[in-house]
Amino acid sequence: MTSLPEPTVGPPVPGQLTFNAPRRGKPPRHLADLSPAERKAAVEELGHKGFRAKQLSTHYFERLVESPEEMTDLPKAVRDQLVADLLPTLLTPVRTLEADRGATLKSVWRLHDGALVESVLMRYPKRVTICISSQAGCGMNCPFCATGQAGLTRNMSAAEIVEQVVDANRKLRHGALPAIGATHPAEAGLGDEADEDTAEGSTGSAGPERVSNVVFMGMGEALANYKAAIGAIRRLTDPTPDGLGMSARGITMSTVGLVPAIDKLAAEGIPVTLALSLHAPDDELRDELVPINTRWKVDEAIDAAYRYFEATGRRVSIEYALIKDINDQAWRADLLGKKLTARGKGWVHVNPIPLNPTPGSKWTASRRGVEQQFVERLRAYGIPTTVRDTRGSDIDGACGQLAAATP
Repeated sequence: MTSLPEPTVGPPVPGQLTFNAPRRGKPPRHLADLSPAERKAAVEELGHKGFRAKQLSTHYFERLVESPEEMTDLPKAVRDQLVADLLPTLLTPVRTLEADRGATLKSVWRLHDGALVESVLMRYPKRVTICISSQAGCGMNCPFCATGQAGLTRNMSAAEIVEQVVDANRKLRHGALPAIGATHPAEAGLGDEADEDTAEGSTGSAGPERVSNVVFMGMGEALANYKAAIGAIRRLTDPTPDGLGMSARGITMSTVGLVPAIDKLAAEGIPVTLALSLHAPDDELRDELVPINTRWKVDEAIDAAYRYFEATGRRVSIEYALIKDINDQAWRADLLGKKLTARGKGWVHVNPIPLNPTPGSKWTASRRGVEQQFVERLRAYGIPTTVRDTRGSDIDGACGQLAAATP
């Protein structure tokens, strides 16, 4: 096995990949980092009875309690210490930005070591989706993505990833996002949700009062932080009170195409949706737009995505940022259509994404007519194709814009 390049400090040079995260102090141990058995052992090591672990899990995952004073089933004499040891503060809010008449919230968080990350919470008529980060920064260095251009600061822990979702549930409980009428979603101007990522059980005109969908599309390449990302998914899907009890079908794992990690994910037995960020169907252009393509080529990435479908039965999403005069040509739509259908029918869905502006970028979104032609050519191959909603672009909260910049 070839050795991976050493991590760099600061913005990477063009085309450089960073797999190894810079070494920094570990985040404090948290309940959400541990399996139920490990929690019981940790509580007993602290000198308490093992059942206290279940009580703490119930407060954190099910009741969404933050304050020790509210955990009245714990002895007052040990309450504060138990919380300090197993429910330490992981994310400190820096600022929150609002868009779409309050239906989109972008949160900037400071981690224990000063690193900054972002998450974006979005209410739709029948679901609530959160876009979460898995790394502070990103080492994949895609030139049209603000996160990739900032470089990789460090990996996040499983608990830091989970805490973004738990905090979102607390916000929903306290009415932070307004209800949206489901009868006239077009009038609400909050995007089309007629794609396949609505989780089971997401009903009601006001939408669920807990997060129904989680997308690993925030800062970072989650499959490059594999152990923590899988730990977080297990905490999200573990039945309450051991976890949040979410449906795996409401979770989407996005990747630029780390082929061995895609195959490893397929073997986990967790039916999350895989989203492959392709952005070009030909190696010459994808080498430039998605530098991981210098390791695993277009056909290798698509083959891995198809293997994922075969293993899980879950339809794969292909993410494709449409960039004016760069990757939006009709022949590229045809090439993509041919490559996808060559592997079969009914296994894939394409999400074209109008490129969101980032500071200093030389590229811009495709013209609307070109976008429509691209979509129509893919549909002509029988491939379901839905243009991705670009919520939060005015607060730098849309796809490719997360850079955790402070004012």
